[in-house]
Parts: sequence; structure tokens; C-alpha cells
Amino acid sequence: MFLFRWLWKNMQGYRRKCIIGLVLACVAQIMLIFNPFIMRIVIDTFISAENAAENLATQRNLLFILIGLTLIINLGRTGLQYTVQMLFESCSQGTVYRIRKHLFENMQKQDQDFYDLHRTGDIMTRLSGDIDMLRHTTAWSLRTMFENIVCFTAVSVFYFTINPFMALCMLVLTPLIFVFSIVFQKKVGPLFGKLRDSLSELNTAAEENISGNRVVKAFAAEDYEKERFSKANKKYAEQSKETSIVWWKFFLPMETTSQAIFAVHLLSGGLFAIYDPNFTMGDYMAFSMLAWALSMPLSTLGHVINDLKRFSASATKIIEVYYSRPKIVDRSDAVKLTQPIKGEIEFQNVSFAYPSGGEKGKAGIPVLKDISFKIDAGETVAIMGETGSGKSTLINLIPRLYDVTKGKILIDGHNIRMLKLKDLRSSIGTATQEVLLYSDSIEGNIAFGIDDSNLSEEQLGETVREYAKMAAAHNFILNTSDEYNTIVGERGVGLSGGQKQRIALARALAVNPGILILDDTTSAVDSETESHIQESLRKLDNCTKIIICARISSAKDADKIIVLQNGEIAEMGSHDELVQNGGYYSEVYELQK
Repeated sequence: MFLFRWLWKNMQGYRRKCIIGLVLACVAQIMLIFNPFIMRIVIDTFISAENAAENLATQRNLLFILIGLTLIINLGRTGLQYTVQMLFESCSQGTVYRIRKHLFENMQKQDQDFYDLHRTGDIMTRLSGDIDMLRHTTAWSLRTMFENIVCFTAVSVFYFTINPFMALCMLVLTPLIFVFSIVFQKKVGPLFGKLRDSLSELNTAAEENISGNRVVKAFAAEDYEKERFSKANKKYAEQSKETSIVWWKFFLPMETTSQAIFAVHLLSGGLFAIYDPNFTMGDYMAFSMLAWALSMPLSTLGHVINDLKRFSASATKIIEVYYSRPKIVDRSDAVKLTQPIKGEIEFQNVSFAYPSGGEKGKAGIPVLKDISFKIDAGETVAIMGETGSGKSTLINLIPRLYDVTKGKILIDGHNIRMLKLKDLRSSIGTATQEVLLYSDSIEGNIAFGIDDSNLSEEQLGETVREYAKMAAAHNFILNTSDEYNTIVGERGVGLSGGQKQRIALARALAVNPGILILDDTTSAVDSETESHIQESLRKLDNCTKIIICARISSAKDADKIIVLQNGEIAEMGSHDELVQNGGYYSEVYELQK
């Protein structure tokens, strides 16, 4: 019942339509009995009665009125059904729009570990297939279930008003169908959960192959990927087959039992017509005309249960994301920045460990251990170290993509936990080695973080070009097909690694940050371009720059160089000081001379 309460909650704004639709659906189903009722009068008065000919001659107007009523009722019922369909379709589309919007907005608030724990394919399944199952349930399954209940009840009551004994004969098989339904519900429920999980795995395999297609081709791993996808596809097919077999095992006896109502009608109706003088031909025809209306709800019951179980599996997955709450949020007493940050940064005994084994909330092996250092506003700091030493983790702590396990980080003397997240993150420009560009124009990608509410289109274009020049991207952009209006492919396909890095750097610079974080963003550019970028960065006096690098050429002019080893600070000082120390930095320097 929780799932349906949750669905009803999300129908806010559409509940009136839903209720009106249910009322009209109820009226439309009750109208089913009007035609058999009228036909019963017509047969008993104008066809099977002993004085049928006399009645036809003297009550012809009554016959025409009954025929007219039949036409009006049929047209009215058709109109009601159309209206009901439109109301429920509007309600379902509005509801899933609200849920999809909430899911996407909620995902924007999630911590980084949310995306570490949830695969992209699984998230996409929740936003597409699972959401569509909610729409189908709202638009069809719930309405059909309600209509079937009303139809079955109305027909049963009508039968009892005609002949209670005949009605009991017609209803004698229905308890058996309900038993089938209960057993089926228990059997098929877990299977739909497994089916949904296997679909998620299949989507994940496809998504990873598509996004990593260049890597697949580079390693000639097409056969391996085909085999991997084939396994996921086979698992889904087998799970789908198992679910279908269980479905048909129960559907066949349910369908057979519901259709047996027609055989009961023929047998019992014939006996009542022969032996019961009060059972008229009109009564028989009334029972006959509504036999389908009694069997149809029972036949449809299996389909409805099937859909509701699918809904349960999909809604459960959606609700996990719907009610997921980030741990990194604004405190109630968080400080709102009233002026731009200066960029003074201090790490005080900072330690950090990722969740153990992917389990949220459980700390694993420490990545950073007791890190302490201070960066003055406007300084340039280079961070070096071996792969896995904790360099990227350290910079991810500054915008609070993760929160420290121990210790604290101060910016301009404020504990970053006490700053509003939007203020903190909007003051930091970040460019990473793994560049993500959107399927947009080059200008759109560079202007991604700019607050353009007070800028004209011309001013925005000038701002974008200014930062593109600083990032040494302007010249190659002018050589593209449509210059700044050139649409880059998904993830920047069509651009070289160095070109993408320069666009990412321009994007980071364009937000005019108080703190600029560069994660090896010049690794794919040539020495001349790197020198140009470094010269541009030196001109940024009002910005604190933190640069992760592997090249000595990128680090040597920094005010401070920090060398990490095994999550700890192994060396810290200027270029000259570290060269003299004879440690890791000195070794790298000798190798790159």
C-alpha cells in the first residue's frame, strides 16, 4: 500500500482528474447493464410473449423509444470511455513528469559516492523504463482494475435481480480464479524484481560499450564486448522466459476457468429455461449478453496482477532514488558568503577514506592521512606524487565532493562545512584531466558556468573569447567549421585530447573563480601551448591556483610544491628547495631535465 500512497502523493494537481475519471468509469461500467435490461423488455414484450404481435401493434412507440435509448446509451458510454481515457492519460503524463523532474533534481543534489555506487545504466533504467511502467500503471492498470471491480459487481447485482439461482451458477467459478490470482501473485512477484535487475545489467553493458567505443576499437576488443553483452542479454532473456513461463502456467487455467462461464451459462440457462416457468427468454438473453462482462474482468485480472507486480518492482527502484538524501548538505547555520572569496586555504590534520567495498557509510582504507598545509590567497601551489598517492582525492575535498573523515579544511578562515555549498562551489573553477564536454557548441561549453543573466549575447561572446585566448584555445577554435558555434560531438568527439583540455580550462577560467583547480590539464598539450597557458595563469593575481601535474615544467614556477606519497605529505617547499632535498621531486627533475 505504501507504493500506491506514494503514487497518490505524486498525483498532486491531477487528483481531481483522477477522481472524476474513476467516477465516469464507474458510470460507464454501470451503463453496461442498460442494454441487456432494455433487450430483456423488448424480447419479453415484442418477441417471445404470447401476445407479441398485439403488443407490437399497440405499443410500437415503446419499441422505438427502447431502440432510441439503446443508441443514446451506446453513444453516451462511448463518449464517457473516451473522456475517461483522456483524463487518465493526462493524469499519468502529469504524474510521471513530476516524478521524473523530482528524480533528476534529486540526483543533482547527491554526493559523489551516490554515483560511485550506482551504475549509469541502472540510473538510466530508472529514468526511462521504470518511469514508463509508472505511466502505464496510472493510465491503464489502476483504471482497468477499478473498472473490472465495478463491472463485475454491477453485473452480479443485475443477475441477482433477475434470478438469484442462475446468478449463483454463473458465479460458482469465480472463487477458483481468485485462488489462482493469489498464488500467481506470490510466485511472480520476486521474478519481476530479478527481471528488472537483469534489464539494468543489460543497459549498463550497452551504455559502457557505447561510451567507451573508442577504447574498444583501440584494443580490438569487439569480440570480448560482444561476449559480455551476449551474457547480459542471455541472462535477461532467460529471466524473461522464466517469468513468462510462470505467467502462462497461471494464465491458462485462469483464462480457461473464466471462459468456462459461457459453458455454465449454456447448461444452467437451458435447464432454467426448461424447468423454471418464471425464467423467460428475455432473462436468458440478459444473462447471455452479459456473460462476457462477467468473464472479461476475470480474464483481465491476470494481466492487471502482472502489471502491478512490474509496477511494484519499478516503483521500488525509483523510490530508492526518490527518497535518497545526500550527506553533504548545507547546515542550518551555514554562512552565506557576502563577497567573493580571497582564496586562502588551510588543511588542518585532514584524513580521508572512501567507503569500504562500495558500502555507503563504512570507512575503508585511508587515502589521505593527517594532511596539514596552508596556501595564501593568490598563491600557486603544485601537487605532485605517484599514481594513487591521493592527489585527486585531495582536490575533491575542497569543493566538498567528499567530506573529510577527520580534520577540517578552511577557506578564508571559514570551515568549508560552515559555508553554503552553492557559494563554495561557484567560487571554485575546476578542470580535470578526464574532460567531459557536452553535445553543444564550443561557446556553450565554455560558457557553461557563467552567470549570463546580466550579459547580452555580444558581451557573453566577448567573455568566452577572452578566456579561450587565456587557455590557448582561440586559434584552433577559429579553424573549426563554425568557429565558436561549432557543435562538438558527445563527450567532445572530433576534438583532440589537448583541444578538449584547453576548452575545459577556458570553462574553468570563465567562472572568474577565487580558487582554480587544475588536475593535470596540460598533459595533452605541447610545450609551447603549455608555456602560453602558464603565462596566462601567472596573470591571475586574484586567484589561488592548485595544479596537479606530472611535469616539472608545470610545477617549477609554483610558490609552493607539495609531494604526496601514500596519502601523506612527503615533501613541501619551492622548486629549488625540493631539488636540493634529493627526494621524489629531485628524482623526477633529473629524469625530465
